[in-house]
Amino acid sequence: MGHTDKIAIGDAGLPVPDGVKKIDLALTLSEPSFLSVLKVVLSDMKVEKVVLAEEIKEQNATQLADIKATLVEDEQVTYVSHEAFKEQLKEVKVVIRTGEATPYSNIILQSGVLF
Repeated sequence: MGHTDKIAIGDAGLPVPDGVKKIDLALTLSEPSFLSVLKVVLSDMKVEKVVLAEEIKEQNATQLADIKATLVEDEQVTYVSHEAFKEQLKEVKVVIRTGEATPYSNIILQSGVLF
């Protein structure tokens, strides 16, 4: 991924816009989990910005806490409405679909520079 390129990781229900590539990892409902996929992606990517849906704060606080615990401190997190989040999906290089079955378990990661 080049600097400022974006990638999304989504739950099983996240709609992927026409024309955006999708990697569908969902084997069964809940597998693989959103968090397990996020951890693998973050192990191989320098992230400078993160976008989450505002609704995750109240609708899935446990997942939000897990996401925050997984992110590096200097990564800038922005919250937008779920509708705005879905609009931003039009700008990502690819959406990775997981089997996650909890609400608003979706994230957009903007690539930083490794060096």
